[in-house]
Amino acid sequence: MSKFEGRKIYKGRVEGEALVTSEDISFYGGCESSTGIIVEKGHELEGKSVAGKILVFPSGKGSTVGSYVLFALKKAGLAPLAIINEEIDPVVAVGSIISEIPTIDHIDISKIKTGQKLVVDAGSGVVVIVE
Repeated sequence: MSKFEGRKIYKGRVEGEALVTSEDISFYGGCESSTGIIVEKGHELEGKSVAGKILVFPSGKGSTVGSYVLFALKKAGLAPLAIINEEIDPVVAVGSIISEIPTIDHIDISKIKTGQKLVVDAGSGVVVIVE
């Protein structure tokens, strides 16, 4: 079991499967709000759905409309269970707060692999990999 401590962005506690990328994500134009699928051409997660996963990525990029894409995903039941970043950007921060998605940053994401089971306690700023 590995435990990491980071900075709380939005509270909440969830358990789920990690979906990890080493590339930044743009929710506006890069993630289809009606499906939760990453559609950015050439992105490491292209064709994969963020729905119901603990989404692990370095940071966000792109337009401020990305915050509302996260909100639309939440309203449609297609949002990530939680978000883990190395260094959050304002678009992802606002999106996670208005969508009430547990979110933590200041985490070394290189230690987390797709498919691992994670416990995210964003209220405490803690991520645990359950082997």
